[in-house]
Amino acid sequence: MRLIGFDPGLQTTGWGIIEAVDNRLSYVADGLVTTSSKASLSERLVELHAGLREVMAEYAPEEAAVEETFVNKNAVSTLKLGQARGIVLLVPALAGLNVAEYLPNLVKKTVVGSGHAQKEQVQMMVKTLLPGAKIAGADAADALAVAICHAHHRGTADRVRQLARAAQ
Repeated sequence: MRLIGFDPGLQTTGWGIIEAVDNRLSYVADGLVTTSSKASLSERLVELHAGLREVMAEYAPEEAAVEETFVNKNAVSTLKLGQARGIVLLVPALAGLNVAEYLPNLVKKTVVGSGHAQKEQVQMMVKTLLPGAKIAGADAADALAVAICHAHHRGTADRVRQLARAAQ
């Protein structure tokens, strides 16, 4: 199954795509969608939407996962990030994909083993788990980590749903 992970941001949104077959993960691609800080908010959201649509069209993932965001101290920054995150959730949903969301601490714990891991530790583990990954930057590494987290947790969610159906 081809999975895409996203690390949302208004300035830079990271994306990472992996293949998950049974318990094996393999690297497909990663990158960044950036917006112009000189453009208006609405223009930046359009840029983000267009960039993510291109990625989705090129790689045709089957499921998506997005990192949830914490509230920042700056309310304006939090609001702008929330709007960008809305675009990141919308694009795969419009393509008909299931979109899962994961807290940053769960992503770190799944990939590194510690919910408070540093960015460098996440990048190192992503490179270890996905040999040959050509990571475009910290945001792309985080997006790959989200995809890895989804690969590990989606199986559990599937089993829970199957058990619930069988119990009915």
